[in-house]
Amino acid sequence: MNRMFTNQWPSMTDQQASAGQEFIGLSDITEFLRRYAGTIIACLAMALLLAGFYNSSTDPTFIASAQILIEPKLPQHLQEGGEVDLSLDTAQVESQIAVMQSEKIAAMVLDQLKLVDDAQFNRSQSPTLRDRLTKTGAVLLDALGLRKSAWLQHFALSEPAAPPMLTDFQKFRRSMLVFRNGLDVRRVGVSYAIDISFTSPDPEGAARIANATADAFVREQIETKTDAAKEGGAWLEMRLQQLRAQMNEAMAKAQQFRSRHDYSVGIEAKADGTSAEPTLEELEVTAETYQKMYESFLQAYTNSVSQQSYPVADARVITAATAPLNPSAPRPKLMLAFAVVAGLIFGIGLAFVRHAFDWTIRSPRQIRDNLGVECLGELPPIGRRSGLVDQVARSPQSRYSHSLRKVRTEISLAETSRPIRFLGLTAVSNDGSKSSVASNLATLYSMSGLKTLVIDADIRRPTMTPSRLLSQSGALDLPCQDPVRLNIVRAAGRPFDILSSSTVDARHLLAPSKMEAFLSELAASDLAANGLPAYDIVILDLPTLASGADELIVGSVLDGVVIVAEWGKTQVQTLQELVKTLQACRTPILGVLLARVRAPKRRKA
Repeated sequence: MNRMFTNQWPSMTDQQASAGQEFIGLSDITEFLRRYAGTIIACLAMALLLAGFYNSSTDPTFIASAQILIEPKLPQHLQEGGEVDLSLDTAQVESQIAVMQSEKIAAMVLDQLKLVDDAQFNRSQSPTLRDRLTKTGAVLLDALGLRKSAWLQHFALSEPAAPPMLTDFQKFRRSMLVFRNGLDVRRVGVSYAIDISFTSPDPEGAARIANATADAFVREQIETKTDAAKEGGAWLEMRLQQLRAQMNEAMAKAQQFRSRHDYSVGIEAKADGTSAEPTLEELEVTAETYQKMYESFLQAYTNSVSQQSYPVADARVITAATAPLNPSAPRPKLMLAFAVVAGLIFGIGLAFVRHAFDWTIRSPRQIRDNLGVECLGELPPIGRRSGLVDQVARSPQSRYSHSLRKVRTEISLAETSRPIRFLGLTAVSNDGSKSSVASNLATLYSMSGLKTLVIDADIRRPTMTPSRLLSQSGALDLPCQDPVRLNIVRAAGRPFDILSSSTVDARHLLAPSKMEAFLSELAASDLAANGLPAYDIVILDLPTLASGADELIVGSVLDGVVIVAEWGKTQVQTLQELVKTLQACRTPILGVLLARVRAPKRRKA
């Protein structure tokens, strides 16, 4: 990833190491947004379409809520410790919430409201994609008034298949699942109030089910207490019978003792060592004990019977649910706002990924930071005809013409050991921009009064001389003459002369020694005396890196070479390879010229 960023923007280390290095500023961010505006807008539009699809295909749902208050009952001896009290309170409330969410309460509500056979209640709350598409299509047809159109019937989706028959158990489990998915039980803050909410497409049904759930919980508590009281009463009644029998037996023994014995108090021992029978006091104490136990259990039995006749629940409904007026979902405005935010985030993220993986030349800063050479200028595109060779003559006031004039000025001001008279143009690959720049630059020099010669030295894939500049003059059919300067002809309809690639190939002018001899011959002072023109500027359309590095050696005999790179197409790595090749050949590099720049021209730093 670090390598990706070095191809786009300079690293922080490089910025701090160079005093003239630039930081990422507002202009960089603006250009980034402008360059990837299409990607960001497309993602935003897609997010809005998805939000609209969701809003139009989702049935509205309503939430109704009821509240129950739990009456806490703690033992008196636990009220002193606050922490123990809080722990017990939390456990008690959570236990009550678990009861409300249990299947027992759900079964009571399903049975009370007859929800197992309710088709509207048991329909799926999460529509399938097919259902959403069908509903959205119906909405669009209604909006366009085409629902009854005959030709649209051929494209209509088939009716969904009838649902399979379910057993009673399967229906009950399905209704149980729907009920538990729609039910939401939560504690209100740290209070003893419990909020019971139910979500349903029917607002009246949601309120009815929420109230039924609250009532079922209270009723379940009453029934539980009643059943517990019945079981306790039955046990107390059985125990009372036992205690009554024991009490009567003890009282009878005491009465019998009174009738048979005197009222002695001591205990006498028999001769055989066994104890004597109990005294009257002992029998009366035993009878009195059984009588007190009987009375105590009789009081408990009376309380149990009282609870069975009038049980009191530990919870009560404090707020009954009512039918909501507005649906809780979907929320169109909220969904659209979320779609806008999500679309922008995704769009910017996708644009950043594209930017990080874009290793092409797009700015002068990349040229300076990655190649170590200057950018001579940025040329806008000149239409679909990439090989338009006379743009500066056709439209002298166009942006392209103005930009090329600035490039010519930058070339003339280049810091070289000698004036620029022999100028070469090369590129990474032969895409047409190089030859177009060479032709227009030659035309521009000629229009300024300089005698100009163009040498088509790209012998592997010539783009200038085969069909554009020599076909009308018939120079393609002429044999190669000696000396080489005799093969120079006037370009068809152009103000400059040209030497064809076939002559360059036949005379092996790509060899540095032969090209240097030829250029020296052109610079000789006796050419004008012999009736031959003396050229002020000679432009060589050099081979590209794709043609082979060995053919670029000829650039070493020139005054300077300009590298033509295509904006958004030429890779940084291949351009670096071209620069290293030219430097290895000791070719003076004037700079890089960006062609077909579709973005607005940036202010030069």
